[in-house]
Amino acid sequence: MDLPVAPATLLAFLSVALAIVISPGPDTLLILRNTLNSGTRTGMATVAGVQLGLVGHTALAALGLSVVIASSPRLFGLVALAGGGYLGWLGLQSFRGGLMRIDTAGRTVGAGAALRDAMLTNLLNPKVILLFLALMPGFVDPARAATPQLVMLALALLAINIVWQVPVALAAEAARRQLSRPVVQRWINRLTGAILMGFGVLLIWDHGGGLFG
Repeated sequence: MDLPVAPATLLAFLSVALAIVISPGPDTLLILRNTLNSGTRTGMATVAGVQLGLVGHTALAALGLSVVIASSPRLFGLVALAGGGYLGWLGLQSFRGGLMRIDTAGRTVGAGAALRDAMLTNLLNPKVILLFLALMPGFVDPARAATPQLVMLALALLAINIVWQVPVALAAEAARRQLSRPVVQRWINRLTGAILMGFGVLLIWDHGGGLFG
């Protein structure tokens, strides 16, 4: 059976994608925070939310909407502003202690909210849009139908995400009981809040210029 993407091309894509996936970013931070906060179930819901965001990006790319967004400085700037603002809001809530109360007896962040936050964070991340526009086309053979190749590459990216992010969530769950002391929680709140707000500011700084051009 002839695969949409040649094995050698797929292997090259997997190597590049792996380096991108394991680099720290908002998705990984949310997985760590939600698992530490509320346990494995919520952590896995966060992982699922990230994958839903990637599915959304795949659909946008297949429909050509990602190209439209990226080619319009104002639209791209709006996405950056929305994504940065959302990360900033999450960071503010965490910094104030509203999203990080480690309680080994129960959950304080629901799985549904965790899935939603992860999905929106991923969908509103301009860097993920650029990943689909700048990285994936370089591995698409113009002599073949583009959509099957794009879908296969996206599935490979999803697989890498799951293989990396599930163990991250499991490791965070193993550390929950050690991190349940109030003083530790307070500093985790401040650190994760500051990092999330920092990610938000960087997104707007790097990609929001189109709004003011």
